[in-house]
Amino acid sequence: MGSLKIEVSGLGYAVGEAEILKAVYAGMPEGEITAVVGPSGAGKSTLLRAINRLIEPSSGEVYLDGEPTRSLDPLELRRRVGMVFQIPALFGGSVEEAVLYGARLSGKDADPRRLLGMVGLDASLAEREPGSLSVGQQQRVSVARALALEPEALLLDEPTSALDEAARRHVEELVRDLNARLGLTMVFVSHDLSQVERIADRVMLMAEGKSVGEWSREDFFSAAGERARRFIAGRL
Repeated sequence: MGSLKIEVSGLGYAVGEAEILKAVYAGMPEGEITAVVGPSGAGKSTLLRAINRLIEPSSGEVYLDGEPTRSLDPLELRRRVGMVFQIPALFGGSVEEAVLYGARLSGKDADPRRLLGMVGLDASLAEREPGSLSVGQQQRVSVARALALEPEALLLDEPTSALDEAARRHVEELVRDLNARLGLTMVFVSHDLSQVERIADRVMLMAEGKSVGEWSREDFFSAAGERARRFIAGRL
């Protein structure tokens, strides 16, 4: 395992009396894809939002390259750590505007056609209305929008759960390709263990708002991770 790009130490998040995260500890190595798995309600999506400071943790720290993220300007953090959500939400009257939305807010220049090519979409789509694209195409536009900011890491919150099988495989291939070509650190929330086996380098298990364990992909899908897999499947 290489150096940690993102480290989560004792992270907690509460809304009123409800503790959604309870002392989460995790390390996401630089240049690797870490899959976050666990039962529904485990706190997986909340963890990603806390890493990106879309919510402010109640306790603990998140570190980016060893620096507490609370010391960073939130907009600078979100430029360095992009996020792709479960359901794509695209802004602007054209695909080009949607791709450039975040970059323009940050005062960055970007080539929308190049970015569309990076996510496997034809440059001719740039003039189309975002709503005219398939959901799978829209999700890839969401990834292009995140890449326009030239992030160091990318958080993906179940980005294929609303897609059909063909579109799901396209996004999986895109994730692996971007990781290989750009060296992007990725944190990928998924409920699909077969998908995790296809794309992850490391696996982190959460349950009831806590981190339960971390494994290499090989260990998680061997006898060493059998109990964790049975737990996720509800067989314990």
